[in-house]
Amino acid sequence: MRKLSKKSRITAAVAGVALVAVGGGAAYAYWTTTGSGSGSAANSTGGGTVTLHATFAAGLAPGNTVAVAYSADNASTTSTVVGALHPTVTTSDAGCLPAWFEVTAVTSNSLVAANTTGTSVGSGTLKFNDNATVNQNACKSATVTVSLTSD
Repeated sequence: MRKLSKKSRITAAVAGVALVAVGGGAAYAYWTTTGSGSGSAANSTGGGTVTLHATFAAGLAPGNTVAVAYSADNASTTSTVVGALHPTVTTSDAGCLPAWFEVTAVTSNSLVAANTTGTSVGSGTLKFNDNATVNQNACKSATVTVSLTSD
């Protein structure tokens, strides 16, 4: 193997340093830039659905009126407001006509908090109209149900 001259050694050293500098410089290079962006997500679909209840005393007879208490359960994770209540009457006996009953509802646009049960949302009355010209015996022991919807 041939020995390198002093000039060749210096040239080789300078070339080596130049290669390291170029390679090392690439390792420290970076880009500068500017940017912007945004993010979005849809809100929930609303307060969910509440379950409405009507509660009144048993033993209604023709000509009598009982108080009805309306309440709501909200199993969702957000609060909601119950608007106007719309009660209807059904009976368990086909001969006991729902038309013989009058039901009212008074509501106060009540807030029903998330994950609650039994929140009062209004009150009203249920009247069993006495029809003197028709036998109402079909209503004896019949179950009267007040169903509710709201807006």
